[in-house]
Formats: sequence, C-alpha cells, structure tokens
Amino acid sequence: MLRLLTIEFYKIRHNKASKILTLIYFGLLCGLALLAAIRFDFGDFTFDITTTGFFNFPYIWHANTYIAAALKFFLLLVIISMITNEYSHRTLKQNLIDGLSKKEFVISKFLTIIALALLSTLFVFIVSLILGLLYSDFTEISIIFIDIQYIFAFFVKLLGFFSLGLFMGIWIKRSAFAVGAVFVWWIVEGLTKLIIALSLAFSGQEEQINSTIEGVTRYFPLESMSNLIKEPWSRIDIIKTIANAAGEQFSKNYNVQWLDVFIVLIWTSIFIYGSYALLKKRDL
Repeated sequence: MLRLLTIEFYKIRHNKASKILTLIYFGLLCGLALLAAIRFDFGDFTFDITTTGFFNFPYIWHANTYIAAALKFFLLLVIISMITNEYSHRTLKQNLIDGLSKKEFVISKFLTIIALALLSTLFVFIVSLILGLLYSDFTEISIIFIDIQYIFAFFVKLLGFFSLGLFMGIWIKRSAFAVGAVFVWWIVEGLTKLIIALSLAFSGQEEQINSTIEGVTRYFPLESMSNLIKEPWSRIDIIKTIANAAGEQFSKNYNVQWLDVFIVLIWTSIFIYGSYALLKKRDL
C-alpha cells in the first residue's frame, strides 16, 4: 500500500496544476490563523473578532471545520485531475500493462484520498488548537476537547466528497465535465428540495415542508455531507444577543449526528465500489 501511495504522490508532485492547487489549499487552511487579525474601527466602536467568542473552546472546532470545508473544492480539482490525467496521458493503460491491476489502481487513488483528508484534518486541528489556546476564554482540558467530534466529521466529509470526485473522474474521464457533473448533482439536489417545498405548499401542508425536506434529502450524498457540520454562526454569543433583542430564538441542533456520518460513509463505499465497477467493465 505504501508503494501505491508513493506512486500517487509522485504524480501529484510532478503535475504543476495539481501541485499549485494543493499548495493553495493547504496555504488557505493555514490562513485560518489570519482570522485573528480581523479588526474594524467604526468611530468610537471597535470590532475585534478575538473578543466575540469566535475562538473560544469548544466553539472553535465547529467554526473552523465549517470554514475549512468550504475550501475542499481546491482538492476536488486535484482528485479529478489526478484521475482524468490517467486517461489523457494514457498512463492508466501503461500501468495495467506493467502489472498494476484495476483493483490496485482504485485502491491507490482511495489511499491518496485518505491521505489528503487526513493531512487536511491535521492542519485544521493544529491551527484551531493554537488559535484557541491563544484567544479562548476557556483553556481547561475538560473544555478544550468537548466538541472534538467536529474534527472527525470534517475528515468524513472530505472522504465522502473526494470519493465522489474519484467516481466522477473515472466515469466521465474529462476534468471540466467531471467537475461540472458534481455541480449538476448539487443543482439536482437543490431542485429536489424546491419541488418538495412547492408540492407541500400547493397541497396546504406548509407546516410539514421543513421536516419533509430534511427527512428525504438527508440521505442524498451532498446533503448528507453538508449536514455533518451545520452552520455555526448562530451559536456566537453576539449573534444570540442580537437575535434575542429582535425576539428570535435559535432551536437548531448543532451536534454531529451519527446517522449523517453513517450515511456519508455508505456513500463513500458506493463511490469507491462504483469506481472499481466502472473500471473493471471497461476495455482499456
């Protein structure tokens, strides 16, 4: 397995576009530390993000993983490019001629996905821990690791998303079209939500719209990945204060739901097996 992983990272290192995208991605992850520099002056009022509770433990695990997850598209491009280049450069066929089986080929790509997801998770963990230790109002060990499950959820989210990219790359074999297919998939899931909402609204069941949409779409691949880490902004004390003043109350469950973790892992398995099944039946 180490041999397969070494081969894949060699290909990434010697592909200029993949190397640049990977460096940009990890650079942006490190750039999470720059959030601490956000400071605005409005006359006599000064806004300093370090005083808002944004970097407090355990909230920082939630906030930073949510922000970092938005950057995953950079590595999606690397994953898809890594696959489609095998077709365009004919290295896949040459590897098979040299004795690499189709199963080993898919395993090598999946190992790369795991490695990239682990490295990303480690980066986010280290940056979040450092920022929290520097700026959090609470640094007791019993508090620091309360919401550490968001780090695990972040890893699972990347694993599922990159596995989707692997499947699309093998299925479509062209980088631009494979990325476009992921985008189309996202649109289809969004349209499904809209259709359900309109159907219930026209039938006079408006009160069931949210619960029905959540009950149906949480099993979709991209929606299940999104549900792993819900938006964290309404948990910030200053936002709660403003909402309370306006007579609003937030009742959202922000915890990582283990059913969503299970759903994403199932989809990950489907994408990996689907990639192998596609490759297995093709005459290369």
